[in-house]
Amino acid sequence: MQETEPSKPEAASASAELGAQKEAEWADARAASESAESLRVAEVERLALLRREALLAEVAALSGLPGVYRYFDAQDQVLYVGKAKNLKKRVSSYFQKDHGGTRIGMMVARIARLETTVVRTESEALLLENNLIKALNPRFNILFRDDKSYPYLRLSGHAWPRVSYYRGAVDKRHRYFGPFPSGWAVKESIQLIQKVFRLRTCEDTVFNNRSRPCLLYQIRRCSGPCVPEGQTEEYRRNVSNAERFLLGETDEVMAGLQAQMMAYAEAYQYELAAEVRNQIQALSKVLQQQSVDENSATGRDRDVDVLAVKVKGGRACVNLAMVRGGRHLGDRAYFPKHVEDAAAVLLADDESDGDGDAVPASVEQQVLEAFMAQHYLDAQVPSLIVVSDAVSEGLAEALSAQAASKVTVQAQPRGQRRIWQEMCIKGAELALARLLSEEGSQQARTRALLEALDLSVAELDKFRIECFDISHTAGEATMASCVVFEAHQMQSSQYRRYNIEGITGGDDYAAMRQVLTRRYSKLAEAATLGTGRLPDLVLVDGGKGQVSMARAVFEELGLDLSLIVGVEKGEGRKVGLEELVFADGREKVYLGRDSAALMLVAQIRDEAHRFAITGMRAKRAAVRTGGSRLEEVPGVGPKKRSQLLQRFGGVRGVAAASVDELCSVKGISRELAEEIYRVLH
Repeated sequence: MQETEPSKPEAASASAELGAQKEAEWADARAASESAESLRVAEVERLALLRREALLAEVAALSGLPGVYRYFDAQDQVLYVGKAKNLKKRVSSYFQKDHGGTRIGMMVARIARLETTVVRTESEALLLENNLIKALNPRFNILFRDDKSYPYLRLSGHAWPRVSYYRGAVDKRHRYFGPFPSGWAVKESIQLIQKVFRLRTCEDTVFNNRSRPCLLYQIRRCSGPCVPEGQTEEYRRNVSNAERFLLGETDEVMAGLQAQMMAYAEAYQYELAAEVRNQIQALSKVLQQQSVDENSATGRDRDVDVLAVKVKGGRACVNLAMVRGGRHLGDRAYFPKHVEDAAAVLLADDESDGDGDAVPASVEQQVLEAFMAQHYLDAQVPSLIVVSDAVSEGLAEALSAQAASKVTVQAQPRGQRRIWQEMCIKGAELALARLLSEEGSQQARTRALLEALDLSVAELDKFRIECFDISHTAGEATMASCVVFEAHQMQSSQYRRYNIEGITGGDDYAAMRQVLTRRYSKLAEAATLGTGRLPDLVLVDGGKGQVSMARAVFEELGLDLSLIVGVEKGEGRKVGLEELVFADGREKVYLGRDSAALMLVAQIRDEAHRFAITGMRAKRAAVRTGGSRLEEVPGVGPKKRSQLLQRFGGVRGVAAASVDELCSVKGISRELAEEIYRVLH
């Protein structure tokens, strides 16, 4: 029996019924989904309410003793670290009123748990608070970058002492002068000592192997103690004078030199008298150039720190000027993070504080106290600190306890101290103005690049670029670099280098493929799970070939091809003629020689090249000299390796040394010497 097709009205009716059925199914699915979402939201809200109730119960149970408290969010990231004379009153004040949409309200809403530590005194609380701030980097605390240790000028404990630049742990065998605010200040002082006192600056390994004086002796910047003719009592006297000068005893040094000059003249030793006269003239010229009045720089004024703070445009600057031995050594500017957030939290405390704590009256005072507390945890504390804004008495007491001696903090100085203070304030103003200008310029460059590439980001300050470059020498020691640009500046702490292995030497395309795969395979997976973040732009140093390789990697990983941009050299590889090549098929873009966007791209590309080539050179040197083999010896760390290299003049010297010679190095046992010998042979 032959089947017949349904009529058009019947087909339309069936289609309508099917459509209605599908709509009903979709409606049921939507309702179920909305119900599940509502249940999930309700469960989240219930858990949040339980956590808040538990938190408030914990706050109510706090003691009234002094201590330090820490707030954490749901991801266990620290939000804020604070101190209090009365923990219960201070912590309760955060939860006793509605802070609305203010910064402190945002912080309180994110608090998931707290931790407290009870201490005995306010000084202990201050020290613990700032130790934790430096260690935990809280979102709502003022944080100063933990700089490297300050440089010193060192006079070695050698029979014929050497003057040198030094940074690191001190050794009791030598004498140290400082600290200095910068390496430039140390080197300037060394040049002065060379010119006036003619002390040697050469390494001991060079000193021990000289047969005749070097060029510095010829130009009268060294007395030549490396040869017997220069090993005189005169050199020892110059060492003593240099020490006294660095300690600020300039009047005594000048008087001693004048007496010595007269003694030479009376003995008819006119050439020696002329040399001492030249020393006096050089020293007098230096003292006249100093900004500090030497006559007033006596007693406590010989070692002084001067601090000035300026706040503007949401940024702050603390300028530190150092006076050591009565000499103004220069200054250094510090720019803290989280100023606005931290100021909002602490000034809100001022409105509801009831535990007797001295809350800073202004943002300037708050920034200055944060700097002093964090800076002097690890630095030498002078007996006198001149400041631009008054600070709490408790801070001065804590610094005295830290220094184990009386520390005076003076906000309204007179005379010479007033001059230092005004100089420091002016330095802070200039440094902050320069920072704001530079940040404005960098923001303009970032915005120009976004416009040139037609990109849109939610927050300009979080726009992130990662740039890659490959470096090698004729295929040897191939190294890839990844540098990061974020928040309008290079983020050197996030730079990474990659050793490229298992490819044909000189194959830049294979090297680029390897580094991109290693960089983004795990990151892509983490981003999918919401635990990682991909950059907003990926720059590769190269044209179509490198971009094609990057495209292949991103396609395999399922990443957005529009992220990839290649920086292709222009005609004749001239700077300013670069073109941008895109992986998603867009036409090349030439930004123009004077484009702010091109300046930013070139800056990032050049930094990637610099970072790659320095890593490649270090890797190549290690391979050629065998340095990596020495590093692989168990029990030979950086200190022992440095001692071995200094003792034998390099890895080749270590390799040529016998076991007995290796044992002669301090800290090298016979067993370790035998192991070193075995590895290097």
